[in-house]
Amino acid sequence: MSIFAAPGAYDRAITVFSPDGRLFQVEYALETVNRGATIVGIASADGIVLGAEEKIESKLQDPQFTWKIFEVDSHLGAAVVGLGSDARILIDQARVYAQSNRLMYDEPIDVEIITKRVGDIKQLYTQHAGVRPFGVSIIFGGVDKTGSRIFSTDPSGSYRAYKAIAVGIGRETVENILKEEYKENMTLEELIKLCTKCLVKSLEARNEAPRIKLAVIPAATKKLKMLTDEEIDKYMKQI
Repeated sequence: MSIFAAPGAYDRAITVFSPDGRLFQVEYALETVNRGATIVGIASADGIVLGAEEKIESKLQDPQFTWKIFEVDSHLGAAVVGLGSDARILIDQARVYAQSNRLMYDEPIDVEIITKRVGDIKQLYTQHAGVRPFGVSIIFGGVDKTGSRIFSTDPSGSYRAYKAIAVGIGRETVENILKEEYKENMTLEELIKLCTKCLVKSLEARNEAPRIKLAVIPAATKKLKMLTDEEIDKYMKQI
């Protein structure tokens, strides 16, 4: 009698590895992320920029509503791609961690620590039967005592640090631009222009109308600011 499950059954339980060492439910969650609207995070010594494609699903929807970029703490933001409901739960947990750190240590939480803790939650949901992985990737960006930092965490719970990163359906287009034009000594203004260009070109490559959201955290103030639609339009006209 075979010790393996029936062929094709490895994707029915999160805790079962296939014979070639794959967890299919985690891979399915990654596919959800890869098909989502593009998000971008870019950092330099001058600060960080987070950007996201945001679609208007209905003419009646409030265009000011932002559902892909969140403020986690005053010095720390997050851009999400995948299932928005999954992202909301994780962002809420990240905010609790950030405030707990301020209460306990009287200092803002490091970007890596918040990313690791959210990654720990994601990893937990790949180890137990009766649950599914979080179908979301998150780019955390902020300015802490170590400088301007960008981290990305995926549905498996793993995380890595980046100077610039793109996740989502337009990842390939954006990464080609970043590899050619990103420099570590860029000013915050140059980062904003680069992030805008990446998202606009990504949408144009798919013949979609450009609609994006941007948030910045200058190293000088360590305070997150969402750019207004008017400010974003100004940068888009320069592309």
